[in-house]
Amino acid sequence: MTTVPRAALINGLRDLAAFLEASPEVPIPSLTGLSYYARGTDTDIRAEIDAIATLLDTEVDTSDLDHGHYRTYLAFGPVEYTAVGIFAAARARHKAETSYAGCIDPAPLTPAA
Repeated sequence: MTTVPRAALINGLRDLAAFLEASPEVPIPSLTGLSYYARGTDTDIRAEIDAIATLLDTEVDTSDLDHGHYRTYLAFGPVEYTAVGIFAAARARHKAETSYAGCIDPAPLTPAA
């Protein structure tokens, strides 16, 4: 399901790292990461995340199961690779919660001076 060729992504990450190393004046975040989203049925998602956890030699993080997220991750210092699947019930709940988006026009926010 990858949409970006693997080599292009890896080269882009290397180029970014080289740029940041050569440009210490450019601010960077304290943490950053790359996220892969598994798709399919809940069974497909669980199987794919389990397989990725095996490849990473990590455990599946079940702390967000109550939100319908099934994930595993591997940290490289402040950089994290995360593979996550969002189960069908959580996707449906999110769709229902956001179904009125755009129907309400709140007063515009005034930026702080």
